[in-house]
Amino acid sequence: MLRFRKLLPLLRSAAAAAAAASNPASHTLSSLYLRILPLSTSAATTRFSVEDYLVAACGLTGAQAVKASTKLSHLKSASKPDAVLAILSGVGLSRADLAAVVAAEPELLCVRVDNLARRIASLRDRVGLSDPQIGSLLLAGGATGLRTCDIASRLEFLIPLLGSYEMLLKTVKRSYRILTSDVEEVIKPNFALLQECGLTVCDIVKANPRLLSVSPERMKRYLHRADMLGVPRCSPAFRMAVCTVACTNEGSVTARMEFLSRTLGCSMDKILVAVGKMPTILGLSMENLRRKIEFLVTKVGLKTQCIVESPVILCYSLEKRVVPRHSVMEILQARGLMKKDASFHSLITRREADFVARYIDTHKDMVPGLADVYNAACSGKMPVVPESIVEKRYGRHNISCRCKVNIEP
Repeated sequence: MLRFRKLLPLLRSAAAAAAAASNPASHTLSSLYLRILPLSTSAATTRFSVEDYLVAACGLTGAQAVKASTKLSHLKSASKPDAVLAILSGVGLSRADLAAVVAAEPELLCVRVDNLARRIASLRDRVGLSDPQIGSLLLAGGATGLRTCDIASRLEFLIPLLGSYEMLLKTVKRSYRILTSDVEEVIKPNFALLQECGLTVCDIVKANPRLLSVSPERMKRYLHRADMLGVPRCSPAFRMAVCTVACTNEGSVTARMEFLSRTLGCSMDKILVAVGKMPTILGLSMENLRRKIEFLVTKVGLKTQCIVESPVILCYSLEKRVVPRHSVMEILQARGLMKKDASFHSLITRREADFVARYIDTHKDMVPGLADVYNAACSGKMPVVPESIVEKRYGRHNISCRCKVNIEP
């Protein structure tokens, strides 16, 4: 373009002189001017393509590039992102790792290069992290923290608090906000409030690490709402109560309790007792609760009182646990291998390995294909149960029972 600007006055002068002299060469110069002009215009309008850069330089897929480009529309050249990628490559990130980091946090490409270099150096020098550890932190979600601030001071506090760097990674994967929250004004006050309730660091991290990054005033409101549910602070369920109210507004909690009272036909006092045992049921949608209660009552044959007394049963997945295990129960009862009055609660609350060992493996020879039926049901497929699986003999008579399990859409 610059070369053309220098050449343009010469071409104009030459063309004008040729025209004035009626020289046949004027036609040649004019044609040359017209041929060069479109080329210069095309060069001037060629712009930096963010999407193309994300695919070619960062290794993103087309779909990822389209999504990420919405946050990078202000980028006009590759100079800054190239420098950022060079720094990230310096901690040992592969091309696939770079793609994962950029896809998760595209705006990292816009960070001032000197700031990014200083923050990474701080992680090495102050915190003592190796390059592979820094890379792991970026992949776990630490890229957002690194983009916004120097996270070294937070890591100096969090790693000893959580017990290990590995525990920090697990926490960051669940909530990167812990890396961007102020230690003195947010994290420490929240930690102190939760400790007053008898909760340990392990309790908090397992429950919801985001609790450490909300404002202390909001944390106080969460604790008050958990108290209002009647869950004692000394109870193991209090941790679940705090997490539930933190994820659900007050109106929704009240609506779910009223729904459970109507659907299960019991008083609010009894619902409060059930909530005290399993507060997380208030975090389930009313449609979710309705479908589970309907199946347990109409298909399994449980009394609503049993559900109120053992609300944990409402927390299991209908499609992946309740229905598959009920189908196994029906088959075994039809073959006379399980009592008709067997406790469904005992069956549903067993750990997966225990359930398979006790009810699938034990009967695999007597009921061939039972494992296939169970695995199909667990994967969300409607199991087709052969007659031979549920067929049983009473003297000379054969009685067949076909298991049918229907789940509402």
